[in-house]
Amino acid sequence: MLYENAVPDELKNIGKGKHYIVYTYGCQMNEHDSETIKGLLESMGYQATENRKEADIILLNTCAIRENAEDKVFGELGHLKTLKLERPGLLLGVCGCMSQEEGVVNRIMQKHGFVDMIFGTHNVHRLPHLIQEALFSKEMVVEVWSKEGDIIENLPKKREGMRGWVNIMYGCDKFCTYCIVPFTRGKERSRRPEDVIAEVRDLARQGFKEITLLGQNVNAYGKDFTDLNYSFGDLMDAIRQIDIPRVRFTTSHPRDFDDHLIEVLAKGGNLVEHIHLPVQSGSSEVLKRMSRKYSREHYLKLADKIKKAIPEVVLTTDIIVGFPGKRKNSLKIHFPLSVK
Repeated sequence: MLYENAVPDELKNIGKGKHYIVYTYGCQMNEHDSETIKGLLESMGYQATENRKEADIILLNTCAIRENAEDKVFGELGHLKTLKLERPGLLLGVCGCMSQEEGVVNRIMQKHGFVDMIFGTHNVHRLPHLIQEALFSKEMVVEVWSKEGDIIENLPKKREGMRGWVNIMYGCDKFCTYCIVPFTRGKERSRRPEDVIAEVRDLARQGFKEITLLGQNVNAYGKDFTDLNYSFGDLMDAIRQIDIPRVRFTTSHPRDFDDHLIEVLAKGGNLVEHIHLPVQSGSSEVLKRMSRKYSREHYLKLADKIKKAIPEVVLTTDIIVGFPGKRKNSLKIHFPLSVK
């Protein structure tokens, strides 16, 4: 873990008197990244606005999972081109998961040369430096790290309302055949438990009423630690004792959902009795083609075990309709799961 000064002193007033807009596409992880992006911008002196004609910097935080999200981003770039022509000093940037795809970066460079910055998911903390470079450069600034680095702590965040996202880990090692996440988010990296707990305690002091612990696969939390034996169940047990009224988490993977976690969740208290447990398919044969590493029988046994330990639990799930086929042609359905 690295603890660095997010915004150097010489960049803290670079946005003074200027305004920003951040458009977010995709999942909760993207929403959380946007909170960090906004926090960095405001630490540089920028202020939020909803008026495009007032904005001095507009960033598109993108999603690579769904085709319609990518289409929206390129459609938005088409609209922003007119604004850029009217206001050449406007900084336009594309970041997030789409930026981790080489083909997307090449397309932007070739067909959307008016974009000023492209950066990926692994170097959000570099935003102040990228803005500085873009302001003084006459060329597009492209910085996309193909390999994830250390987890950067102490980055500023701008949260709205009394519900907060708290990242506990990044990346995914599962490599399901339909999913691009391991390539856009990198390998699994867990935050240190003391850092997560400190952040949750700080949110409690600020009066937050609900937090959601985030990870591409929260159940794998701690498996990458080499110096301690600490699981997601241990983390939930610690957070259970913090004065936050409601604690949620997403997303779970059935393969890593262990008995210890079930025991901790059964203690209740501020741990919300809702578990999102994606099944993706009810066919063991299809699950094998998806490389999900569990069977229909395993999933049903796990769901039944959870239901017995937590009788009032609400289980929700995801199902991919139309598999096999290209990832972008798949449809995900989210609905409550009933287990008898």
